[in-house]
Amino acid sequence: MRTAAGMALEQLSDVVQRCQALPDDSYTTEDHDVFTIAGRACIEEGNTAQVLSIVLDEKNQDIVRCMGWNLLPPLIQVLLKKEDKNLSHCLAVFNHLLQTCRPKELLIGLLEQLEQDDPDTIAESLHLLLNPLQKVLLCLGSRKASSLGMTLSSVLDQVAKLPLPHTKEQEEDDVFSLCRCCAELSDFVRPFVGEARQSLVNSKEENESTNKMACGQDRGKEDELQTELLKFCMKSLSRPLLEVQLKDPETLAVSPLRNFATDILNTLSSIGESLPSLVYQPLLKRKLVPGFLEEEVRYPKESLASLAHLVFVHHLAADTFPSVFSPVFCLRCNMEHTCLLLSRTEESRIQKGLELYEKSLVRVEDGSLPADLLEIKTFLTVPQNLVKVMTICPRHDLRTRGLKVFQLSIDKFDTEAKYNFFQYMLKTSNHSGVEGYVIKNIKNQIDMALQPGNSNAWFEGVHLLPLLRKVLSLPDGPETDLLQYLDRIMESLNLLRYLVIRDKVTENQTGIWTELYKIEDTFIKPLRVGVNMSRAHYERELHSTMETKKSKAKEEPVLSVSVGDKKLPNVTSESQIQALHSALHTFDMIESVLVRIEELVEVKDNL
Repeated sequence: MRTAAGMALEQLSDVVQRCQALPDDSYTTEDHDVFTIAGRACIEEGNTAQVLSIVLDEKNQDIVRCMGWNLLPPLIQVLLKKEDKNLSHCLAVFNHLLQTCRPKELLIGLLEQLEQDDPDTIAESLHLLLNPLQKVLLCLGSRKASSLGMTLSSVLDQVAKLPLPHTKEQEEDDVFSLCRCCAELSDFVRPFVGEARQSLVNSKEENESTNKMACGQDRGKEDELQTELLKFCMKSLSRPLLEVQLKDPETLAVSPLRNFATDILNTLSSIGESLPSLVYQPLLKRKLVPGFLEEEVRYPKESLASLAHLVFVHHLAADTFPSVFSPVFCLRCNMEHTCLLLSRTEESRIQKGLELYEKSLVRVEDGSLPADLLEIKTFLTVPQNLVKVMTICPRHDLRTRGLKVFQLSIDKFDTEAKYNFFQYMLKTSNHSGVEGYVIKNIKNQIDMALQPGNSNAWFEGVHLLPLLRKVLSLPDGPETDLLQYLDRIMESLNLLRYLVIRDKVTENQTGIWTELYKIEDTFIKPLRVGVNMSRAHYERELHSTMETKKSKAKEEPVLSVSVGDKKLPNVTSESQIQALHSALHTFDMIESVLVRIEELVEVKDNL
């Protein structure tokens, strides 16, 4: 009785023998189906020596050329497993198919086998198939551009599934095989980059000889190759390069991922893309280039932001950038990229946004940025994004760095710009901690203005008063939630106390003494009323809670408590009592500063 393996081999031999007598390309659908099913079964069942013999037979080369690519799936599965006893036979069949079959059909068959889900299999699949794919594409001649684009897109989709190395050791050991895949991808694309570069040279020479402008000609087939390589570079800049944190040479002398990033930037230059123009695209009007893609698609904003980060933070390809661009111009361009990165929720993008903003700011001289920059949208949206980072980002290190960069940005403004910026932030931040930080900066600016020889028109006198009125106010009058606005209130009180100590009544440089009666009506008195109301409320809560605790001491009930209009998780009465005591202590602290301010005012009034 014949085995299944024997039947499959017999069917394969029969269809091959029948097709030998037929002209090339006249095989029926049934012939294709029998060859495919029987041939795959033979490979899966181990009859690879017989398949190799059939494939190598000189009489069967037309059949192999037309139908052999259908044998790729089981062959590639054996090659990926590596330990199969038929490995050498399968490798020989695979290599012969690559030499014999039609390139377009081979391309389809290889790309179908590229699609994997397991990271280990993805890496092995790319390692096995990238070189064959390269050879097949090179056989396509001038018709390769769209096929190359499809291949590069499929490969990058697979690379995007690989886990990212986060530590130096993970990259050194290449634990997720991403480094090897990126290196092999650079090798894969190199001959096509060389072809595109040569095409550019030829095109330039032709234009010079015929005295024609390149932009006035139709984009030819050679430009299709450049376009596909451009799409590849832009996609690579987004993933994996925007996702991964590159290591500096001091940390990791040889970094495969940094090398891959360098290769991508070199590729962009090789295909005629100016790196400075790409980075500075938000401010430099690009020439209209006819082609297959609209500018927004051709140059995705996220990819350009990644490019700017590689240049300004990691200094890749920095030697290609003209030194004539001023630090302020670079900052203006990078604000667009920073705004995009900081507006995202992914921590990798937030971190890169902070790094790019910081690197762009440090080159700018302190106190040099004029107020008219605040008329540019990004100079207002970036601080708003920074506030979100500082207040709601889950990572403590990013919140801390956000605050550092926020202060750095303040330091770069001139006095008028600082004044306008503080007004804007007090109006829009909607966060007590941020408002308190801004008020602390206002106090520092006033202190500088009051130093001998440092007088300025913005942080003393008539200009200062509107800002003081904004600071020395309660958002909801006496009804203001003092705990919610504690940071703002305490910094406002500290500023007021500083002013009545530092500014003499006779000099009144800040205007505080002529404004004080208004401040008493709009800030001090409402605050005192608010403190008394809040204290009375919390004292009642404390008394009630302690009574409840006494009456139900044996059960130790679980209670719900609200502090500052925020309902806390269910807590024991002991925890609730502790929270109420803390609130009462806060009201005492506010009142003590209020009393001190009133004492200082009374003393100076009596002088």
